[in-house]
Amino acid sequence: MEEINREHPEYRAQGDVWPKYWDLYVGGEQMIRNADRYLVARKNEPGDVFRERLQRAYYENYIGSIIDWYGATLFRREPVLAFEGGDERGRAFYNEFAEDCDLRGSTLSEFFRRQVVNALVLGKSYVVVDFPRIGRKATTRAEEDELGMSRAYLCEYPASSLINWERDEQGELEWAVLRTERVVQGADGEAGVERRWIRYDRETFRIYRQVETGAVKGETGLVDEGRHGLAGQRRVPVFEFSVGEGLWLMNKAASLQLEHFNKSNGLSWALTNGLFAMPVVYTDRKFEQLVGDSYYLQLGQDDKFGWTEPEGHVYEIALRNLDRLKDEIYRVCYLMSQAGGGLSKATAMTGYSKERDYAITQEVLRGFGDSVKETMKRVLKAIVAGREDAIGVDVAGLDEFDIGDFSDELADAERLLGMGIESGTLRKQVFKKLAMKFLCDARQEVKDQIAREIEGG
Repeated sequence: MEEINREHPEYRAQGDVWPKYWDLYVGGEQMIRNADRYLVARKNEPGDVFRERLQRAYYENYIGSIIDWYGATLFRREPVLAFEGGDERGRAFYNEFAEDCDLRGSTLSEFFRRQVVNALVLGKSYVVVDFPRIGRKATTRAEEDELGMSRAYLCEYPASSLINWERDEQGELEWAVLRTERVVQGADGEAGVERRWIRYDRETFRIYRQVETGAVKGETGLVDEGRHGLAGQRRVPVFEFSVGEGLWLMNKAASLQLEHFNKSNGLSWALTNGLFAMPVVYTDRKFEQLVGDSYYLQLGQDDKFGWTEPEGHVYEIALRNLDRLKDEIYRVCYLMSQAGGGLSKATAMTGYSKERDYAITQEVLRGFGDSVKETMKRVLKAIVAGREDAIGVDVAGLDEFDIGDFSDELADAERLLGMGIESGTLRKQVFKKLAMKFLCDARQEVKDQIAREIEGG
């Protein structure tokens, strides 16, 4: 019990970072609701003025759009699953698994798109391979399939869910503790919080549960335990998905986005106050007249009247600084081609420069794609071993992101095949690649059947 409540030092170090990064990603009302955490008060600023600034706060969410763009562009063409072997039952399962991998209707591509977004925001995410627990033991593989015990599925957990763990010398998990929270409603209608802890080691799992309602915190009790689906491999069924520190986009852009948030709100506040100019009377006499829309002023012969109005030089500097911050957010996220919106025509980027900068973006996308494919392969191979299928699984794709004219690719393939290279394997691979690209949105069962027909000649 004590072990599940402990938190790893690395987890504690990130405890205040993850909520901030998630607010910056989501934006909207969530960011405004928590604006007091991020909008910096000026020195000796009156409390009522700061509260009014909080009420008027707004947020230009560049980093959220950037991360969503990467997630959408990466999976513009779905990854291709390739199977080898004559296990028809296994092929049928993985075709079904690709269309619903989490028993919630998510395709494998949709599932891993969410992992990419989570990893770009929080640095990493976790995938758990699980099998249904029926409560009885099957004697044959056919009985396992009939009872649904072999229907592997995936569960997703954000980085903030893994609270404690231990690794061996090779970096593999010895054990891990995942914690989740959700709002529940009691019989009396009062809302509460249900917490669950799942502890996995190399062979077993244990699930603990606690419900907190109001000020009453219930007992933490064991609700389930047993052997997990990867016990035969002596492997913890928790797989980490990460794009690496260098490609953790939110970590790169968060400080810039917060600086932009404070500068843009400061400029907005100054502009708003500038719209309500204050009258100024220049006179040597004691001034006691009322000032307002329904009043007039009576001035002496040498008196003068005017309005306070800022000259605007600081506004121009602030606008340039905001443009620079916006461009820097795009730059550190490897989207240089989308930066420079505030540049004049004289300094605008050439077509070659934009093409070169987008080539850098393409390499970053390929890096993300490699991380996805590697994690997907590890997960699928673990499922193959757990189910004891006589089949090989490979993952390809996620390496081309320009959706151009398909006729260009077709022409390149025709030229390659026209070179007279005597290789039946080359011919089959070219045909499969063209077919999978053209039918990237087809069901996995259809794509698998086409690939088998091409392989069969």
